[in-house]
Amino acid sequence: MSELTVGGAALGWAALKAVLMFVVAVGGLRLGERRTLAQLGAFDFAVAVAVGALIARTATSSTTSFATGAVVLVTLLLAHRAVTELRRHHWIGALVDAPPRVLIADGKPQERELARVGLTRGDLYALLRENRVAAVDDVRFLLYESRGALTLVTTDDRIGPLVRDALAAAQITVPDAGDAVARTDPPARSDRGGSLPRAH
Repeated sequence: MSELTVGGAALGWAALKAVLMFVVAVGGLRLGERRTLAQLGAFDFAVAVAVGALIARTATSSTTSFATGAVVLVTLLLAHRAVTELRRHHWIGALVDAPPRVLIADGKPQERELARVGLTRGDLYALLRENRVAAVDDVRFLLYESRGALTLVTTDDRIGPLVRDALAAAQITVPDAGDAVARTDPPARSDRGGSLPRAH
């Protein structure tokens, strides 16, 4: 039974270490960038998971002191901050951030790109319905951005320089005719039902 229960003093120290680690984590995170969950990248999630595991480990382990856990936690947060600053440089940002993925090109779903981002055709059609697209053939390009947002370019839109740069990053070249900026819409709820015609 000793493996299932511990003394009151041990529980008190575990609770105290958990609170102290939480305070250090909150203080460190408040000094960082303010971004929504949808804007977090892979390295952000990696640090978030590591911070959570570290807080739990420090609080529950009798061999890990608060000082040790706090030092490791601060080191992780400083490393995250350093990567955040370094990714302002183009070549480092290219290593850290995933390039845009073209999910639809000229009305045709790109199966390889869908597989790379972990989406099915059903997921793709749901995203289109949320953006009030009636048919896949109406889409010239659908870009899946590095932070998870969608850039929708319909057949009625002209491609501007920002979208052209994203397509170039995805190794797609388009003619130079027309420089109006294409529409970029975040996913929104749709009040329309039904399903999209499937492109073949």
